[in-house]
Amino acid sequence: MDLQTLWFTAVAVLWTGFLLLEGFDFGVAALLPVLGRRTDDRHLMLRTIGPVWDGNEVWLITAAGAVFAAFPGWYATWLPALYLPFVVVLLGLIVRAVAFEWRHSSHDPRWDATWTRVITGGSLVAAAGIGAALGATTLGLPIDGDGTRVGGAFAGLGWSSVLGAAAVLAYSVVHGALFLALKTEGPLRLRARAFALRWSPVGALPLLAWAGLVHLRSGTPVTGVLWLVAALAVVVTWTRVRLDREGQAFAGWATVLLASAATLFGAAFPVVVPSTVDPAFDLTIAEASVSDYTLTVMTWVAAVGLPVVLAYQAWTYWVFRRRLTAEPEHDDAPAEVVA
Repeated sequence: MDLQTLWFTAVAVLWTGFLLLEGFDFGVAALLPVLGRRTDDRHLMLRTIGPVWDGNEVWLITAAGAVFAAFPGWYATWLPALYLPFVVVLLGLIVRAVAFEWRHSSHDPRWDATWTRVITGGSLVAAAGIGAALGATTLGLPIDGDGTRVGGAFAGLGWSSVLGAAAVLAYSVVHGALFLALKTEGPLRLRARAFALRWSPVGALPLLAWAGLVHLRSGTPVTGVLWLVAALAVVVTWTRVRLDREGQAFAGWATVLLASAATLFGAAFPVVVPSTVDPAFDLTIAEASVSDYTLTVMTWVAAVGLPVVLAYQAWTYWVFRRRLTAEPEHDDAPAEVVA
């Protein structure tokens, strides 16, 4: 495998990791007004993601940074063409982070309710913006031979961005419900499981449609098999939820995303930004990449630093692995920290 292909694969893994980990964060936040019937329930829901939500966002920074460092031509085409969705994403993430910090700074119920709604709104906006950007990128942007957007500020936003936004939102909501079913005890767990049982088949449809369209345009037999794996994983998830196997259901739903992302990036390769103006203007990894020397240096740095980061995040999930309840914790139990 040459270095350009290696780093294209790395970028695909980083974006998939972000959607997989931050996806259940977004989903839990989106479900606050749906499953959080009481204040204690909403607090419990936020406690499930409190120790990990900010660490999960690191994957977004790393994914965008890898695109910038390894494929500056991709970054230079992609960001200006989709400037508005990325601004929306940043605003959503900023207000979401502020809400997490400020929500518990006062015991006033109205204060708590206000910032809880801000967490939900910021999460929905960020998830939709990321989905819109990725959907428009994989299904085509109006770029010319110089990689410049053709048209006005909204030219890059169309049906493909709507599909991408719907895919990320729908997947994340079910992902959040499965995470709550896996991490909580009591009535909240039952409601989360019932929600996942009802909506998991529907929640997978936009993602499967998105991956299927990219496969039909430029896929291979391998990506076709991967798409079938994603579709089968939806069935497995639904049956596992029905049998009250939350861990297996969560793994099945993660497989839906992993196989769908592999279909998307595998079918798109070696094109990083397809052009809707003329296929001759498609931007490929060869055109967007830095030199082999730079990629070599980046590879050595990643080989040293990445295992450390992965080990630390795995340790964090291991420490906070147990189920949570709405009742006060015992004195000898590890403290749950809400960032």
